[in-house]
Amino acid sequence: METTTPAAQWLQHTHLAKLYGYLPGLAAAQPAIFGLEPDEYGKIMNDFAAAADGAAEQLLDDAAFAAQVDALPFRPGQTVLAVGDSQTDDSQSWAEILRGLLDRRKPDVKLINGGLSAHTTSMILRRWPATLAATKPDWILCLLGGNDVTRVGPDPVKTQVGLDESLANLRELRRIAAARTSAGWVWLTPVPVDEDRVAAYPPFRFGESTWRNDDLVAFARAMRDLPDPLVDLTEVFGVPADPALQGPDGVHVNLAGQSMITRVLVERLATP
Repeated sequence: METTTPAAQWLQHTHLAKLYGYLPGLAAAQPAIFGLEPDEYGKIMNDFAAAADGAAEQLLDDAAFAAQVDALPFRPGQTVLAVGDSQTDDSQSWAEILRGLLDRRKPDVKLINGGLSAHTTSMILRRWPATLAATKPDWILCLLGGNDVTRVGPDPVKTQVGLDESLANLRELRRIAAARTSAGWVWLTPVPVDEDRVAAYPPFRFGESTWRNDDLVAFARAMRDLPDPLVDLTEVFGVPADPALQGPDGVHVNLAGQSMITRVLVERLATP
């Protein structure tokens, strides 16, 4: 689904129930919060779900890929937790497409989309013990770092989170998960950006937010020293990112890009 209205653009990456689900009446209030009637809200969300579902069906048209989905190491009754920022929280994200694949080929496996838009590794770390307690994952798929490397302000001299601290946060997420669960783990690096699109995008200009591929590549290279399997999306998307896989803001990948992430993740998991 192409997000052509402001409401749809917000709803694609903003899921209030993940952050404020404890507030009474939130579910009923969400359409009004976004300035929509309940049926309008429902249609937009259903369209997003249909787009992710359609992407899953299209991937499964490839018999060789379908066999790789069948070979995924997820066992019946297990729970897969996808952790990330807006690339994961996206209503059409790789996690949602993976959900569609599992629904068709491994229906006894549960997927939880734990993506939280605008979150850094530090912010995810703060919520991590509670997240593990609530989800009890058997597998954790982690795509974080895109917000850590955000630079803010005129002529910015630093990223939001320094590289050493980001890597320490990732290692701590892994340490806590190992202490609290026996979950398998897979890392995914952040996706490179289209710097020209970023510079031209009005909301980023207003907020003086920017991303540099040099920072993203350095982050991805540092992640190679982490334990567990790694999917390096800088190699998949290229640097700068393939424009056919990037959305109009230059940061968030489009549906084709999300499908690509899903494909390479499945290939990595299905390979012994």
